[in-house]
Amino acid sequence: MSILIRGGTVVSATGSALADVLVDGESIAALAVPSTPLAESWSAVAGTVIDATGKYVIPGGIDVHTHMELPFGGTFASDTFETGTRAAAWGGTTTVVDFAVQSKGASLLAGIEAWHAKAEGNCAIDYGFHAIVSDVNEAALKEMDAAVEAGVTSFKMFMAYPGVFYSTDGEIFLAMQKARANGAVIMMHAENGIAIDQLVAQALAEGRTDPVYHGLTRPPELEGEATSRAIQLAKVTGAPLYIVHLTASQALDAVTEARDSGQNVFAETCPQYLYLALDDLAKPDFEGAKYVASPPLRPREHTEALWKGLRTNDLSVISTDHCPFCFKDQKELGRGDFSKIPNGMPGVEHRMDLIYQGVAAGKISKERWVELCSTTPARMFGLYGRKGVIAPGADADIVVYDPDAHQTISAATHHMNVDYSAYEGMEITGRVDTVLSRGSVVISDGEFHGKAGHGRFVRRGLSQYLV
Repeated sequence: MSILIRGGTVVSATGSALADVLVDGESIAALAVPSTPLAESWSAVAGTVIDATGKYVIPGGIDVHTHMELPFGGTFASDTFETGTRAAAWGGTTTVVDFAVQSKGASLLAGIEAWHAKAEGNCAIDYGFHAIVSDVNEAALKEMDAAVEAGVTSFKMFMAYPGVFYSTDGEIFLAMQKARANGAVIMMHAENGIAIDQLVAQALAEGRTDPVYHGLTRPPELEGEATSRAIQLAKVTGAPLYIVHLTASQALDAVTEARDSGQNVFAETCPQYLYLALDDLAKPDFEGAKYVASPPLRPREHTEALWKGLRTNDLSVISTDHCPFCFKDQKELGRGDFSKIPNGMPGVEHRMDLIYQGVAAGKISKERWVELCSTTPARMFGLYGRKGVIAPGADADIVVYDPDAHQTISAATHHMNVDYSAYEGMEITGRVDTVLSRGSVVISDGEFHGKAGHGRFVRRGLSQYLV
């Protein structure tokens, strides 16, 4: 059945224009200027007409950093692939790229297979995988080639979490060499985990156990140092580098310098680092535990630096690092010891809305909003053409967005499987009106019309930004 989206303003990364969009099956068939004979002829053949007058028509959001069902600290992220992708759809995200975990002592491909088993038949929207490389050895390095052939073309490594995900500089170097050879992207959690562990141990020994010390024992300088070190390793190996969830001006300065020199270095940030801050971690009665994530929330002076980085393209992508843990029974595992609070925050449902607030406030343009949340993620991770654009032949992943609507973010109304909102009571402008995933209407009229199993695994190509 064909669908006509009529009368809206199509917003792309490069401009905006009034246009009607014709969807045929799972793909976008054509665009036309409204009220022309061609556009009018579509009305007679369309099975469904969606009125987008006064609204934006944008490519579906792509969140390239989620953690559904992630094991962490003796528990699991509370969103399954079913609940998490349904919540993503409610917020205008039509593709997620999650992280398949290689366990210590296990093969890299076994981790990817395990994540396929979790996701297959459960997702409401399309999905892909990155692979977390936590055990660098000769076999794992060979498996990186096989993973690329299977459409998993990016690999995350950690300079944090010794004993869990941590890799030495030598291991990182070897993986970067492999990525340079096979065209993959190395994604880096850049914090100096060795030094952080010492600060954590000292704080606990001195009786400083409240959630705020999670932030105070992970100072921004150690994110900046690790980011600089990762950049130098990438420079020597010639590998592309993508810094995940950048939070600190020191890290941003290192990324900016590398990009100005022409190095293939990219970075993302997340909404929580644009709107929340260290003082949220200091909320009384253990409320600060809701905001524990790594890297931590920073003092507020870092926020404007991040917004500037978004405008200058030194920050290229906005993802969520969606990794929710319920306050009751999960975050509470860390009462009396902040180091045992599961690290992660919910966010997949509200990314598009929260970044639109930057448009409403004049911090970024609506075109930059689309670029940060959809088009650049698609180009960065080998999805562009199918995803991240409204153009003939692309997947019909389309969001009709009402810029004049108003809403209040609350755990009482969100759809993520978590018992709190990090943005409780925040009043915002703009709201998703209608969402199509590969031509199927999954959100309309304030109701979910999708289903588990609609989402398909997307084999990704190589990044389109590498030179």
